[in-house]
Amino acid sequence: MTKKAIIFGSIGTIVETSELQHNAFNRAFEEANIDWNWSRDDYRDMLKNPGGRQRISDYAEKMGVEVNAHDLHARKTAIFDDMMVNEGLTPRPGVLHLIQFAKDSGMKVGFATTTSRNNVQAIFIALNNCLQRSAFDFVGDDESVVATKPDPEIYYRTMTALGVSAAQSLAIEDTGVSMQAALAAGLECIAFPGAYADQDAFDGALRIVDSVEPHVLPFLGAA
Repeated sequence: MTKKAIIFGSIGTIVETSELQHNAFNRAFEEANIDWNWSRDDYRDMLKNPGGRQRISDYAEKMGVEVNAHDLHARKTAIFDDMMVNEGLTPRPGVLHLIQFAKDSGMKVGFATTTSRNNVQAIFIALNNCLQRSAFDFVGDDESVVATKPDPEIYYRTMTALGVSAAQSLAIEDTGVSMQAALAAGLECIAFPGAYADQDAFDGALRIVDSVEPHVLPFLGAA
C-alpha cells in the first residue's frame, strides 16, 4: 500500500540532541550542588526507559537520596533549550529531503513527539529556518496527550489530526522504547537510531537506517 503519511516520532528523529541532553542533566546537577555526574555509558543505559524526570527519580532511589525530581528536570529542560538555541542544530541525514519528497508527493507529515512545548519551540528556533514548524501538518508535545511513550496515545492523536489510518502511515523512531509506541498503534516503523541508542532494541522495525533518505522511500510505495 502506498503510504499517505510519514510520522517522525521523538525529537531525535529530526535532530541529534543526545550529547546536549546528557550535558544538560549534568549541568543541572552541578547547579543544584548535587554530587552526580552521569557518564556517557550511564546515560545511554538510562535511555532504555523514557522520561527525564523518571530517570532522575530512579537514580535518586538507586543512590538512596531524596531530590526534587520535578525542579531538577525543569532546570535541565531550560538548560537544554538554551543550549539548542545558542549552539544551533542541524537536521539529521536525509530529513529535509524526505520531508520535501513527502510534500511533493501530496503526503502528510506528522511529528509525534511528547517532549515539552518549550523544547519543540526551541528546536525550530535552533534550526534557524532550515526546517520550519509549518513543514509539519501536525506537531505534538507533552500537552497533546495524557500518557507518554511507550503508550501509543500520541500516535493515535497524530493519525487523527492527519486524517490517516495506521496502514496508511509510516513511523520513524530513534529509540526502541519509542518505537514500541508506534508498533502498539499498528504502524510500520523505520528505526533511525540516535547516537546514544541501543542498537539491539529495534525488534519489529522494517529496517534500521543511518539516513532516512533514500532508504525510507521503498517503504512508502515509492521506488
